[in-house]
Amino acid sequence: MNPEASTVVPALEMLDVSRIHGRGDAAVHALRGLELCVMPGELVAVMGPSGSGKSTLLNLAGGLDQATAGRVRVHGDELGSLSAAELAAVRRRRVGYVFQDYNLIPSLSAAENVALPLELDGVRTRLALASARGALDEVGLDGLYDRFPDDLSGGQVQRVAIARALVGERSLILADEPTGALDSDTGEQVLALLRARCDRGASALLVTHEARHAGWADRVVFLRDGAVVDQAASGVQPRAFAASGGVR
Repeated sequence: MNPEASTVVPALEMLDVSRIHGRGDAAVHALRGLELCVMPGELVAVMGPSGSGKSTLLNLAGGLDQATAGRVRVHGDELGSLSAAELAAVRRRRVGYVFQDYNLIPSLSAAENVALPLELDGVRTRLALASARGALDEVGLDGLYDRFPDDLSGGQVQRVAIARALVGERSLILADEPTGALDSDTGEQVLALLRARCDRGASALLVTHEARHAGWADRVVFLRDGAVVDQAASGVQPRAFAASGGVR
């Protein structure tokens, strides 16, 4: 074994993680003793049926929710032990999110939406906007910097959200069905961007129901009932996925 390999800190570690919503008879076990490790440079696809815990996994990985039990670490920092200010700093600097509902601010232009995380972290407005325009160029929205979300198509809005996740030097990208509103060609371009960012050293966790999208990943993890039930290298269909007849 390469002695240097053991010193590499995982981008994301989820150790015996459980998340329970509600109490008593109304309790819902969204995650059950989940174990997951994502290394720097790795793109991991997460698949599973509806209600298997995919979105809950992303929320915990990004510090948007707290585990009921277990530990979640981002680049060695245990999220449950951080103060509110420290956790907010991790979310601004290290983690990029692509939500299903985009979460753009209607009163800000495309470039201003993308630049906002940088500005909140103290980057000067001019530099933040320059970085934002570069990220928008990456997703094919050059020339639309000053458009507001209401003036963009659904696919364009989704690409703005993706640019916001990629802007700066985010080291962990969490994407929940990021190509849902995009045509096939644009969706493939977005996945190629995620792949290229990981090839440059970032890490990404991609929730998808499309096996062809999972083909961009290094590894595919299959969830069922809040736990990892199978995983395989990209191009090798997980046994649990094949047995289920796919994800619907």
